[in-house]
Amino acid sequence: MRSHLSGRALHGVHRSPHRRRATTAGFAALFLTAGTLASGPAHADELPLSEMVTAEAIEAHLVNLNTIAEYNGGNRATNTPGYDVAALYVEDQLERAGYEPYRHEYEYEAWRTLTPTVLARTTPEKTSYEEGEHFETMSYSGSGSVRGAKVTAVATDTAESGCLPEQFADFPEGHIALVKRGSCPFGEKVQNAADAGASAALVYNNEDELFTGTVGTESDVPAIGVSGALGEELNASTRHLRLKVEVDASITTESSYSILADTPGGKDDNVVVVGGHLDSVEDGPGINDNGSGTAFLLETARQLAAQGEDPNNKVRFAFWGTEESGLVGSTEYVEGLSEQELDDLALYLNFDMIGSNNYGRFVLDGRMELPGSVGAPSGSGAIAKVFEDYFEEQGQVSEPGELSGRSDYLAFMVAGIPSGGLFSGGDGTKTEEQAEWYGGEAGKTFDPYYHTPDDNLENINWDSVAELSAAGAHGVEFLAETTLPVNGVVPFSAPAEVEPLRKGDAWLR
Repeated sequence: MRSHLSGRALHGVHRSPHRRRATTAGFAALFLTAGTLASGPAHADELPLSEMVTAEAIEAHLVNLNTIAEYNGGNRATNTPGYDVAALYVEDQLERAGYEPYRHEYEYEAWRTLTPTVLARTTPEKTSYEEGEHFETMSYSGSGSVRGAKVTAVATDTAESGCLPEQFADFPEGHIALVKRGSCPFGEKVQNAADAGASAALVYNNEDELFTGTVGTESDVPAIGVSGALGEELNASTRHLRLKVEVDASITTESSYSILADTPGGKDDNVVVVGGHLDSVEDGPGINDNGSGTAFLLETARQLAAQGEDPNNKVRFAFWGTEESGLVGSTEYVEGLSEQELDDLALYLNFDMIGSNNYGRFVLDGRMELPGSVGAPSGSGAIAKVFEDYFEEQGQVSEPGELSGRSDYLAFMVAGIPSGGLFSGGDGTKTEEQAEWYGGEAGKTFDPYYHTPDDNLENINWDSVAELSAAGAHGVEFLAETTLPVNGVVPFSAPAEVEPLRKGDAWLR
């Protein structure tokens, strides 16, 4: 799962949990002219996909992905041997199941720091701040060296801090701009600061902790994200404050690829896309983020093929590349589709982290109930209901999780494709109430090992994998049969073989 683009974080923020009483009358019982909505397998003697996709099988895939990372530098990051070997594993498993996987190749601008970033106070007392504790370099920050520059705070008493060019009207040239995280993208804040003559920009969090941010495209000046605690401290002492800022980064044009595979049958003008990212961060094997989603997709594809019956709608499984560098693989794929190819997509389901150690059951918020959920196309709420209903039938609480643009669903939403999915929680903090619902530890983040070397097999929560993979498989099967609640497309029904007794008023026999 990638960095934040703006001031909207994806925490375990919850509103009302979904615990409505299950009823016997539901979508499956709704009779339609040309067919019925299906909530289970097409044939009564088949196991539902939710029972065929098991946590044990997903664990076997995760063991293999972990081994691949272990023998290839400790990770599966884009453009590393670990990524390439993991891609070969996915392709081999898909081919064995009868698919014909293909690679979608793309070029992108890769940003990297070449030497450690420096943030230090030179006056009134010399203090060096620690990257990863006090600050993070924003991805696509420009390079630069600023020594002993004064600091000017810009409208830090408002959520629009740094968002408006007029806020910089009297900004002293060469000063470092200090702005607060809020209502606009970081790139806008940093560009406004650069246009006003700032030598660097510091964006501090609107909560105490540190965050990871991106300015999206290369900035004209160094851009650093600062913890809320340090930001408030700096903001209170700007009169005598001088800072040293050094960022040494480069951007190179690189190429990579995603892997896609379609079911052989199903309507090819009403495609259900099911995706998650294959790459990890460079710091670890990424077994939850996003080995768990990758393993779920792979096993779901295998078991869907094992059912031996074509779904009503074609299902396209997508293993995205370069997600951790800014959602590159999925964005390049969607932006490369023709208008007709986009029109053929019914919806998108995203599975990015389903085995968080201190997990919750989060259904991506297609109804936009949470303040941080934005831009969900029509039909996204219906996708959420499919998953919520399943959890209710199991007697399990679920909650909305922000649909804020943090993962690979963003490009589909921007293109107007209804989107949804599941998520077991990341850097948000579990409440006492959530600990009652899911177990685990209140006051602790949902995944304490997120983006660290400890995102490994030992720290996967297998209850989370079992519960979210069952719900995810149910959603895939449901929507492979019908997308009527999402986009109004009724499943095709072959003409019935009828031997009529009358023709009009006259008896035939």
